[in-house]
Amino acid sequence: MNKVRHELKPIYNNNSKILILGTIPSVKSREIGFYYSHPQNRFWTVLADIFNEIVPVTIEEKKSFVIRHNIALWDVLKECDIDNSSDSSIKNPVVNDINLIIENSNIKAIFTTGKKATDLYNKYCFLNTNIKCIYLPSTSPANCSINYDKLKEKYKEILNYL
Repeated sequence: MNKVRHELKPIYNNNSKILILGTIPSVKSREIGFYYSHPQNRFWTVLADIFNEIVPVTIEEKKSFVIRHNIALWDVLKECDIDNSSDSSIKNPVVNDINLIIENSNIKAIFTTGKKATDLYNKYCFLNTNIKCIYLPSTSPANCSINYDKLKEKYKEILNYL
């Protein structure tokens, strides 16, 4: 069990309409320094597919992609104790102040990626934001229970809020 502190800055601007929240960056994402950076994570592929674009590769391409599509990215947690990247092992969670983004953007909907992010948001953040989150399945390679087509179908809901 390691104490992990979130080091990535939230990605958003005043035009951001939807906020996508994970739990906390994975080991690989912390190493690379950007969200959803594990090579087998399907996040960027799914987003590129639903927007009919080429999959962004570099950090700058990914930042540009989400800003261009009015998407904000961050995580529910500021810090926690965690084994590697296992959300199920999270202990002692400390949440980010999600209102930082809400007050400085045009957020219409909050999406959470995975059951743990959803549970943590509902337990610790909802009372402060008063915005119900919309659950999206995790795009992590550890989530084998949902095939790519179903994942893409679920993520299309994002388009309803842009």
